[in-house]
Amino acid sequence: MFASAEQASQYDVIIIGAGFAGLYGVHQAARAGLNVLGLEAGEDVGGTWFWNRYPGARCDVESVDYSYSFDEELQQSWTWTERFAAQPEILAYINHVADRFELRPRYRFGQSVTAAHFDDETSLWTVHSASGDEFRSRFVVFATGCLSAPIKPNIPGVETFAGEELFTARWPEEGASLAGKRVGVIGTGSSGIQVSPIIARQAEALTVFQRSANFSVPVPNRPWTVQEQEQIRATYPQRRAKSYYAPAATPHPSLQTKALELSAQEREEAMEDRWNGGGVLFNKVFPDQNSDMAANDLVRDFAVAKIRAKIYDPAVADDLIATDHPIGTKRICTDSGYYEMFNRPNVTLVNLRREPIEEITPTGIRTADKFIEIDTLVYATGFDAMTGALLRIDIQGARDSHLRDTWADGPVTYLGFGIHGFPNMFSINSVGTPSVMANMVLHSEQQLDWVIDLIEHCRAQGIRQVEAREEAAAKWTDHLMEVAEGTLFVKANSWYMGANIEGKKRVFMPYIGGFGNYRRFCDEERDNGYPSFELTT
Repeated sequence: MFASAEQASQYDVIIIGAGFAGLYGVHQAARAGLNVLGLEAGEDVGGTWFWNRYPGARCDVESVDYSYSFDEELQQSWTWTERFAAQPEILAYINHVADRFELRPRYRFGQSVTAAHFDDETSLWTVHSASGDEFRSRFVVFATGCLSAPIKPNIPGVETFAGEELFTARWPEEGASLAGKRVGVIGTGSSGIQVSPIIARQAEALTVFQRSANFSVPVPNRPWTVQEQEQIRATYPQRRAKSYYAPAATPHPSLQTKALELSAQEREEAMEDRWNGGGVLFNKVFPDQNSDMAANDLVRDFAVAKIRAKIYDPAVADDLIATDHPIGTKRICTDSGYYEMFNRPNVTLVNLRREPIEEITPTGIRTADKFIEIDTLVYATGFDAMTGALLRIDIQGARDSHLRDTWADGPVTYLGFGIHGFPNMFSINSVGTPSVMANMVLHSEQQLDWVIDLIEHCRAQGIRQVEAREEAAAKWTDHLMEVAEGTLFVKANSWYMGANIEGKKRVFMPYIGGFGNYRRFCDEERDNGYPSFELTT
């Protein structure tokens, strides 16, 4: 180990976060014989699925794919009950993994990291927490999540509201009683779309405040049959093999034929099949739907017709249909009765582009047209995505580098892992990786395997510092944007671009060239001896 017996408080590696990525990283580091410490702001494991407990929270990747692949006995012994798992079942799975591999003893919970400072002389990181604790290590790995820094909208009077406030990203563990209440939901991204139908069935009245309409596909959820579960277990090796180098790290590819090369009937059948398949599958019906506007229009028209068929009032349907971006360039949501909810007499939609909020008062919300009394206000207002969790921490690297300054004109990384000026520091599922564009569990395994391999390489070679080269990071970031510019994604003001945060530099942050291609870049870097990193003994 790097740390000696005399330096009991010094670790080889500190991993921040206890979600899918953090837990796997701690497991792999321990298995490699590293002295590892996990730090987690929450009181237990779970990451995203610990914090996002709102009713209706559900993953849009099939449960049998949104799970670890590293341990065959784990795959064979765990039984997923539903096709698309809900938050309680995913959290139960994560807890099971933590118990099975005895990961909790390696963690300090309730440790919200506020700063991480690198010492040039000793090549060590000191990590500071809000509780005043300090921890030192040779390496630090930020598995802090790409959607983990929630935001509260800056609306006049927001602090004056005297009723109950709830955040989908920080829903109380004990739940919330909304029966008979007048509820307002601000935000119509994934969480707003998932939670609203459940609130509508409980509340006396629900008002949904929508700034930007999003496309959503119904989730055809159902229990797995015993026969299906047996088949999945029997074919897991083949299922994973299809996913390991697939564009989205799942076994469901797009069609191989471009949209306009098919007949009208073939296109209709393909779209119907993927619409009924649910989840994220509708975003990849055709190989060119995210790069060719004509193909995208075909998919959009199909979705619009499906949405209109669900809503009684054509004017409400008009407001609910997105017109400001090609379909799929903002993440397609999944829902259980979202559009049908607006047929209920107790549900009202407020289009904030036509009728903006002027102020929040102690008793409700005043728009440009009216005042709406509210007992409970639910903020489903999203996150400072991709970079927010890191930039909320005071990260100081080598040569007096500060991450906030380094990224002031936009984030620059090499393969997402490495940031020039910040030796021995790695960021997982971050800017410059496929991240949210792929199955996050397999992505996390790939990322942490790569990082732990590099740390082991450093240990074997007596390397004290490993730092991404400046030119390599610049070249990778240019490639990132070049690939994005070849798609329709740059046409949308999405959180992929940082557009939901005022003042944030607009750059496309995930790598959209596909998980398989990204993985090949990583393999090449490792197999060639890490030429894009400066290795210092």
